[in-house]
Amino acid sequence: MRASRLLQLLMLLQSRGRMTARELAAELEVSVRTVYRDVEALGSSTGTGRGSPG
Repeated sequence: MRASRLLQLLMLLQSRGRMTARELAAELEVSVRTVYRDVEALGSSTGTGRGSPG
């Protein structure tokens, strides 16, 4: 399930651009903390992960 969610997260950010963690959490039906963990996982795996608080 996590791999699918990470892919959804990437697709959302690519299609909509900037989104807050709260917006992503609502769209993915997870907690804000889960979004932060997923973004961290993506950043460590791709070498990117720069984001702005929001």
